[in-house]
Amino acid sequence: MARLHSRKHGKSGSTRPARLEKPVWIERSAEEVEAEVVRLAKKGLSKSMIGIQLRDAYGVPLVKVVTGKKVSDILEGNELENPLPEDLTNLIKKALNLRTHLENNKRDLEAKKGLQRTESKIYRLVKYYKKKKVLAPDFKYDSERVRTLVAK
Repeated sequence: MARLHSRKHGKSGSTRPARLEKPVWIERSAEEVEAEVVRLAKKGLSKSMIGIQLRDAYGVPLVKVVTGKKVSDILEGNELENPLPEDLTNLIKKALNLRTHLENNKRDLEAKKGLQRTESKIYRLVKYYKKKKVLAPDFKYDSERVRTLVAK
């Protein structure tokens, strides 16, 4: 898929494992993997970072294959779910960093353009998540109000 504000095609992602049954070489049980997901979430890692950490450090190819639940389902069950979707959270963090940069460097026009592009992506995502009923219908992006949601 092409990028929104450039003429590039983007990076290719990693491929998921081909088999959807638990490999025989995984030594951890489903309960241990769930406990590890909860521990990593309490450390402050996002869902994608939890999956990467489990893959690289513990050799778990897919959490759903081992436990039968997705990472988001495990976090929902333990009430550790983030109020905002992960991609929206990352864009908001980027916009907040650009805002603090622009407060110190008022003449940086490239950063100003970058902030406009980032915020247009945020507005698009908010519109999409409202349509899909992931966000509340009265949710509005306001940099000062959202700063408290992302600050964790």
